[in-house]
Amino acid sequence: MKYDRIEIGDKIGLTTIIDEKFKSSLLTVRFIIPLDKKSTSDNAIGFSILSDANSQHKTIAELSEVLSELYGSSISSFTRKRGDLQILGITSSWLSNRYAIYGEDIQGGMLKIFSDCLFSPNAADGAFDDELFNIEQKELFDRIEAELNSKRSYAFARAAAVAFRDEPAANYSYGTRETAEASTAASAYAAYRHILETAVIEASYVSADPDPKIEEMLRKGFAAVERHPLPVQFISRSPLKTEPETVSEEFDVRQCKMVLTLKTPSEDIYAMKLLSIILGETATSKLFRNVREKLSLCYYCSCSVSMTKGTLIIDSGVERSNIEKAKAEILAQLDEACRGEITDEEINSALLYTDNALCQIGDTMSSYSGWYFERLCDGEVLTPQEIFSRYSSVTRERLTEAAKSLKLDSVYLMLDKEAK
Repeated sequence: MKYDRIEIGDKIGLTTIIDEKFKSSLLTVRFIIPLDKKSTSDNAIGFSILSDANSQHKTIAELSEVLSELYGSSISSFTRKRGDLQILGITSSWLSNRYAIYGEDIQGGMLKIFSDCLFSPNAADGAFDDELFNIEQKELFDRIEAELNSKRSYAFARAAAVAFRDEPAANYSYGTRETAEASTAASAYAAYRHILETAVIEASYVSADPDPKIEEMLRKGFAAVERHPLPVQFISRSPLKTEPETVSEEFDVRQCKMVLTLKTPSEDIYAMKLLSIILGETATSKLFRNVREKLSLCYYCSCSVSMTKGTLIIDSGVERSNIEKAKAEILAQLDEACRGEITDEEINSALLYTDNALCQIGDTMSSYSGWYFERLCDGEVLTPQEIFSRYSSVTRERLTEAAKSLKLDSVYLMLDKEAK
């Protein structure tokens, strides 16, 4: 595998990853902007429209037909949240030219489509095509509704709103029903243009063969855009509340949800992430073995860490009668870690879990693309092997210090409606 990254414009990077085992190519362009509640829905709709059609293929059906003719090539868009940032992107994959039965230029065709979708969408008079806008607005309504119906996901979102109150990270990545309803074909197009002009941009190309046409296409497209990028901050630690806050809400649910958010000033990324695995990311973790299996206090109990916001989040599904017991035992397991009660077996198990996950990087083109983008966000580009070496050097003392640095910030409870 060969990795390279160059700057091709003002705050525009291009990463190239060449690995001969792939039979296809993947091009992804990510746009990184500050998360703003007022524009999240416009941004999401605007980028969704980009992969539906373009100025040359004006409908979803037309573009789908052309993609099908190019050996089932694909193009799609995405929106997600990373700390206080919104990340929007467009991604495309296609079969390498060497496998074209009749010698077709699949890559050339896809680069033209990609360029037209990104830089020349189906829009006129400062607005996206109405039909495309209506389709994507409805899709966004459905997506927001689906997140509301997924109670565990919704509990996570509500816990974030409590933990990060008055911070951009408190907002939803797609916006709300209200912001989606306020969006128009014109406002979504204006948002798309604003992103082109102001976002920090990271493109990545993964393939078996390098191709200078990738850089050429991107340079040409962005050269026509008047760029004035806004600064972005990948690490934005959230301040700890003076006292832990508990927020509870009642819903028509059978299983209550409890989400604990703990915050840390620690910058020891590898100790904190390894601690998270030991605490609650595997079937051999402290929370799974003790809170779920031994004491039967919850249906599930797991944790995840975000060094972007300096948080460790523990979420569980519990009976209302077991909430306080489960919370006490979860914190007791953390106290064990604070006292250094972490066994060699637990550390080795966490390292094996980490090694297995890291070994899968590079199995797919998207795993390469995502991996190196995240390393850029972290501020240090390392291979999976180099990262594993960092994990392997973590001592029990560092794990203990990481645990001691965690303080409870807030608790979100999704409660079942009690019988009256």
